[in-house]
Amino acid sequence: MELLQLEYFRTVAHMEHMTRAAQELHIAQPALSKTIARLEEDLGVPLFDRQNRQIRLNAFGKAFLRKVETALDVLEEGRQEVADLAGMERGSIHLATNTLGRITAALGAFREAYPEVNFRILQTSPASVEEMIELLEKGEVDLCFTASSLDHPGVREQPVLDAEVFLAVPPGHRLEAIENIRLEDVADEPFIEYKAGHPFRKINESFCLAAGIRPRIVCEVDEPNALGSLVQAGLGVAFVPACRKDERPPYSMLRIESPECRRVFSVAWLERRYLSEAARQFRQFLSEYYSEA
Repeated sequence: MELLQLEYFRTVAHMEHMTRAAQELHIAQPALSKTIARLEEDLGVPLFDRQNRQIRLNAFGKAFLRKVETALDVLEEGRQEVADLAGMERGSIHLATNTLGRITAALGAFREAYPEVNFRILQTSPASVEEMIELLEKGEVDLCFTASSLDHPGVREQPVLDAEVFLAVPPGHRLEAIENIRLEDVADEPFIEYKAGHPFRKINESFCLAAGIRPRIVCEVDEPNALGSLVQAGLGVAFVPACRKDERPPYSMLRIESPECRRVFSVAWLERRYLSEAARQFRQFLSEYYSEA
């Protein structure tokens, strides 16, 4: 049994289509079919049910796939660890985030400091914590950057940014010149909010609940950039986190005296999985980067 056979089998098992798997692996379809046939001969059982041109992973194949994925993941972790020990920290970092706009500047700063590190970034649905957990458990990402706790066994979380939340008001707003407000004082203002289920929406709702108000929501968005644009256009007010000193939004940000309003952004990773030197450096970099904000 060879490593290449296992890698080919995993691809075929996931796709359950020999031709597409061959295209994915960049090999000829007959060669792939022969490789899988030799693997089945070595094991002494068929791994797929075949009917005409259709193939389906059978019970033997499903059981074997679980072990193959574990073995290949362990080998990949070993390769990363050996590379780290040899000083090859340039590597790659696979990152998932449901708040891309908040980490973009930090990514740019890290790339300036470590230009040989490559990133693969996946933007997940803001409302789907389960998607991030699944990506970590499958080994498809090294780290997650999120404003909502994953709260899952085996997943470690490190807070890297505790951001004060302000109230953004449009240019020319009646409160524009006021530095501090109480949230209850703007209960009648039109609010621009994130869509239901968005982690920021849940956090913002907790602020309003603490202040004893029910905001009048006039618009719901998916992205922070859309929210800021609508505030600038004068459609309403919105909750926004503090900016870095070198970032100046085109609207006024009023400090909220009461209740206390904050968002905590964290980096998460799977505790049992080996984390490369590059990923560990990036995790530490985020803590230092945001502490200087």
